[in-house]
Amino acid sequence: MKFYLSILDTLFIHLRTAVLTGMVLLLTTVSPAQTAVRLFPANALRGVLEVTEPPMVLINGEPARLSPGARIKGVNNLIVLSGTLVGQRLLVNFVRDGQGMLHDVWILNEQELQRNDVGTVTNITFESEADQPKTDDGKTQFDPLPTSIPR
Repeated sequence: MKFYLSILDTLFIHLRTAVLTGMVLLLTTVSPAQTAVRLFPANALRGVLEVTEPPMVLINGEPARLSPGARIKGVNNLIVLSGTLVGQRLLVNFVRDGQGMLHDVWILNEQELQRNDVGTVTNITFESEADQPKTDDGKTQFDPLPTSIPR
């Protein structure tokens, strides 16, 4: 009889250890990427994306096309398939490729929507740029970027 009790005690200890280990793993694997604010390239633009029929999309109401190998990253920075976004209107940052097709698209999370900067802010100045005066070509838009989806 003592033999069976020692087996049950051992099983109980192993089960309790497994449950506690599982709980610790669950708590430590919460992704910090969900709350992190991503840095975007300097040439990133902001707009409203609507996937109509992949690879065809509307960006700010204008027809566009996803490039072959286009990457759409969700709010948690994981790749999202364009087919799962059909009919949704999403605020995004995007970069076009050499042919004008959308190549990199980031669906914005709440923190990124609050930021008005598009592109990576840097304090690096290259020696070749140091002696050049800062100029404005008159084409830079200073209007605030959209923070909500127009209806």
